[in-house]
Amino acid sequence: MPNREITSEAWGSVSEGSVDRYTLTNARGMRVRVLTYGGIIQSIEVPDSGGVLANVALGFGAVEGYVNNPGPYFGAIIGRYGNRIAKGRFTIDGAGYQVPLNNGPNSLHGGTPGFDQRIWSAAPENDSLLLTHVSPDGDQGFPGTLPVSVRYTLTDDNAIRIDYEATTDTPTVVNLTNHSYFNLAGEGSGDVYGHLLRIDADAFTPVDAGLIPTGEIAAVDGTALDFRSPVAIGARIRAAETQLLYGAGYDHNYVLRGDGLRVVAHVAEPVTGRTLTVSTTEPGMQFYSGNFLDGTFAGTSGSTYRQGDGFALETQHYPDSPNQPAFPSTVLRPGETYRSSTVLEFGVTRG
Repeated sequence: MPNREITSEAWGSVSEGSVDRYTLTNARGMRVRVLTYGGIIQSIEVPDSGGVLANVALGFGAVEGYVNNPGPYFGAIIGRYGNRIAKGRFTIDGAGYQVPLNNGPNSLHGGTPGFDQRIWSAAPENDSLLLTHVSPDGDQGFPGTLPVSVRYTLTDDNAIRIDYEATTDTPTVVNLTNHSYFNLAGEGSGDVYGHLLRIDADAFTPVDAGLIPTGEIAAVDGTALDFRSPVAIGARIRAAETQLLYGAGYDHNYVLRGDGLRVVAHVAEPVTGRTLTVSTTEPGMQFYSGNFLDGTFAGTSGSTYRQGDGFALETQHYPDSPNQPAFPSTVLRPGETYRSSTVLEFGVTRG
């Protein structure tokens, strides 16, 4: 087998055009499948401690699943703005902008359709898969023409590196992420509550009933949100509801330690021994415990996804940053280049 291999195949069509599926394979047999629709990571096949491969990413077995069920955002590139903007409003240099309200009174994940529902151009380049898209001025109400590239690289140490870049011709806001859901026991195998999670964060951003940050930076110490040492996801999930107001589980932005590309989270599944280590250049990360998976659709393997059957670790700038001056800025100006990197490294525990 070549050191790394990238192949492609036709994978159906949507109203915007045809959809291709790319398969990235490394020398160790790990395999990642990516769709040109939404830049979606459709599946991630990694070995357990006994060498048995399984898909650990939630998704659908046909493109129609993604079109008919966009809400979970399984595996998709999220933009222009990941997470929420209060009332869909923000100002830049005194100019006001309104973007779609698609999450109650707020805007979520860039509007509808966002980057998750666009067909991206794709081409293998230097052992990576390069996806590109141009978001026109006024797309979903956001200012500026925004050329975007997302590079997926599958390394031989079983890591997926995701590199984002964007430029603009008008001041705008940008916050890109990937919305993969994971179950390290295998997609469709049941809930993830036994997974052991560590998050390298001493604080989080409390939210109101609409999941909009209050502006406070609060300590995780003494709360159900404290994952500074490994804790089972389900161990304190009911207590975590008191931090959310609407009472469903974890859906919180963590204020990550440090800067630059550094390790920010680690997850281990005790039965299979599979692990996931997350590194990022981003200041924040949304931990979401699959609260709204409600059994209304079946995933890749045909199994019905229920609450808690997957978790997401969305590296990002903080929610509602355009309206929170104390948060790290998401403003991008002409002449600047937005750059962000996240690495998802899969491994196994060693006995």
